[in-house]
Amino acid sequence: MVRKLNIACAEKAHIPAIAAHKLIGPLETPRAELVAAFCPAEAESEVAWYTQHLAPFGVKLYNDYDEMLKHPKLQAVVVATVTTVHAEQAIKAIEADKHVLCEKPLSTSVDISVVDAANKRPHLKVMCGFSRRFDASYRDAWNRMDNGFIGRASVLRSQTCDKLDPSGFFVEYAQFSGGIFVDCNIHDIDLALWYFGQDSIVKSTYAVGITAVQPELRKYKDVDNGVGVVEFWGGQIAYFYSSRIMAAGQHDMTEIIGTEGKLTVNANPLGTLVEISEPTGVRREIPPHYYGRFAEAFVTEANEFTAACLDNSKLPFKLSGAVQAVKIGCALQESLNSGKKIEFDETGRRIEKAAL
Repeated sequence: MVRKLNIACAEKAHIPAIAAHKLIGPLETPRAELVAAFCPAEAESEVAWYTQHLAPFGVKLYNDYDEMLKHPKLQAVVVATVTTVHAEQAIKAIEADKHVLCEKPLSTSVDISVVDAANKRPHLKVMCGFSRRFDASYRDAWNRMDNGFIGRASVLRSQTCDKLDPSGFFVEYAQFSGGIFVDCNIHDIDLALWYFGQDSIVKSTYAVGITAVQPELRKYKDVDNGVGVVEFWGGQIAYFYSSRIMAAGQHDMTEIIGTEGKLTVNANPLGTLVEISEPTGVRREIPPHYYGRFAEAFVTEANEFTAACLDNSKLPFKLSGAVQAVKIGCALQESLNSGKKIEFDETGRRIEKAAL
């Protein structure tokens, strides 16, 4: 009999990658079994979805997160709730002696409490869910760079661009997201730390942004288009672009520019391999949302996390990198609102310069 990891999901984002239920999808993570799920009682439409798709298969639904952690024989928790409670819920799960896969960002502030909690229980596997690290194309690019195909990686240009949502969802979501650089560009920031080296130390950050279609974002000190530049002490530069207003669909792409070449991932996104020829020209459709592009990456992430828990194998990257990513994202968000360049010394400690 195959030993399985009993997993609970807080919110439904990761459920399709783990569940084996026919109403969700095929068996994606065969070594894991979804036994419980958390959904706040006030989210009526979400509760209805859980009741229809999970309850018939024996998955226990909880509207109290603490009670879910007491579920019999529960071994691991996937935290994919609103970003402001990621750290709190991850710590609670760790203290309940559960392995944790926490969706990005690890927190919305520079907070190392999750790392501290994890360090106190080294037998647990605690990982932040940076999905692009599990994408086949990004891994291929990293391997080519690591093998010296482009010389020394010097510049990274990366973007996270969401399809325009006319409902205005992101306006109210902005009060919980930590801001566009922490919410969207956290993926790109993590890529910079991956490609330039996990222990890269930030030297400076600077950011600007506009509200092109959603001026209401200003009340939460956020924007719908942002550009950030990060300089590292190792002699590299990263350029990040984030947007909430893409008309055609989701477009997340990355360029890694080296001294002897360049690698590009997803410059021309494809929803399928179908080209559509019409009287107005030839076009192709692109994925409408993030999961349309990275669905397989979430499955790989779930499988590798499950294997690490069951086999006591090493996680693919250090949890401390997730804290560094939030540190950079928060600095970019602060620069966006202050209009000032934020600088750090060679140890990564922030430099406070006196105003003239």
